[in-house]
Amino acid sequence: MQKITPFLWFDDNAEEAMNLYTSLFRDGEITSVNRIGGDDAAVLTGSFRIGGLDISVMNAGPQFTFTPSVSFYVTCESTEEVERLWNALVEGGGVMMPLQQYPFAERFGWLADRFGLSWQLIQDGSPPSVTPFLMYVGDQFGRAEEAMRLYTSVFPDSGIDAVAYYEEGQPDAGKVVHGKFRLAGQPFIAMESGLEHQFTFSEANSFFVACESQEEVDRYWNALVADGGEESMCGWLKDPFGVSWQIIPNRLMELMGDEDREKAGRVQQAMFQMRKIDVAALEEAYSGSEVTSS
Repeated sequence: MQKITPFLWFDDNAEEAMNLYTSLFRDGEITSVNRIGGDDAAVLTGSFRIGGLDISVMNAGPQFTFTPSVSFYVTCESTEEVERLWNALVEGGGVMMPLQQYPFAERFGWLADRFGLSWQLIQDGSPPSVTPFLMYVGDQFGRAEEAMRLYTSVFPDSGIDAVAYYEEGQPDAGKVVHGKFRLAGQPFIAMESGLEHQFTFSEANSFFVACESQEEVDRYWNALVADGGEESMCGWLKDPFGVSWQIIPNRLMELMGDEDREKAGRVQQAMFQMRKIDVAALEEAYSGSEVTSS
């Protein structure tokens, strides 16, 4: 089971996005859909798999929008493949870096699709894979390596695999141009740029962490909000670099999925009162006891 899942916040078109993305990749598959009502009702939440990566979605209104601070980095085997993906994703969207040859790649391009989600496509001869890519700019410029060190210290089976720096004589000399790291065995990429960018991290792109116990919840939550992080509601937080995380115990999902909708509703209402999720308080709500929360 994937420990950390990219979580995308859409206004009202999550299903359209899932259908597009899964149609483009060889292993594309919608793995779950939760609708508000019957089979023809709008999607509330869902999940899908592309390029070996599980991704979750939610339709939750226009409060947050995607930014290039989080993108998906896609490897492609051939010119035909990279051009096919590019043409499908850029339709109705916008180009950030044209698809063409660069010193670091035979073909590379960076785009925002019709939903505003950012993609980086690179032809490197590898089978299609999709990797979350974090970009540290503005107030977070110069902190990419610090972020990688924090994340890899928090999660098990993690490590920094490779870091390339801007060369001497370049404007951002000594800063991270490309950093590869693993969290809970999953690949991630980071970079930073000192150029002026009109964006930063957004709650529209968060990372959902599935936790086995309250101990896990406490450990991840406390580590990620320390030293400048920010608590939010319902298990959401921002780390010191502005990246959003959802630290969620598996027990919450089990209780909210209970067939007894009255019990599940009490659990949901208890969750709405919480910042960090308190499993004991959820169990109290499920059983009908007085709810306490942390």
